[in-house]
Amino acid sequence: MEVRPTLSFSKKDKIGTIQPHDDALIVALRIGGYNVKRVLVDHGSGIEIMYPDLYKGLNLKPEDLTAYDSPLVSFDGKVDIPKDQIRLPIQIGSEVVDVNFIVVDNYSPYTAIMARPWLHTLGAVSSTLHLKVKYLSGNQVEKLIRSQSMARQCLVAAIMHQPEAESLASTEGGS
Repeated sequence: MEVRPTLSFSKKDKIGTIQPHDDALIVALRIGGYNVKRVLVDHGSGIEIMYPDLYKGLNLKPEDLTAYDSPLVSFDGKVDIPKDQIRLPIQIGSEVVDVNFIVVDNYSPYTAIMARPWLHTLGAVSSTLHLKVKYLSGNQVEKLIRSQSMARQCLVAAIMHQPEAESLASTEGGS
């Protein structure tokens, strides 16, 4: 009988993080052959999302996309109906997982959101407390590197961002 390592977290996994915190789990991944920063790992989401910065950065073209028409509910409760999706490989160490990304044309401080389907396919476990993703590669427990400073930069960017429509509505209402 083969004994495989257990995916777990301990106090040691918090070393190197600022504690206590309420930071998002932000990582860098290799997506479609490119190193991509500002990727949110959200085990509460059911689909992987790609935002315009990543779409443009990967030099994707409309012919690379396939149709997608199911509605999405964003973090702020707004319903959006994205038009496109694309399947791209995600590489972590020696592990490669093909992922279907829904292309959303909205502002986000993140370039992408990795969700439960990716975590489940990889057999990974994430911890926002420890700011880590762990997965098995062979008989080794591997860790995905997080960026707590990038998480804080994304939070500031999200707070500072005001969509043009909201700015116009507030100035028109005050006139």
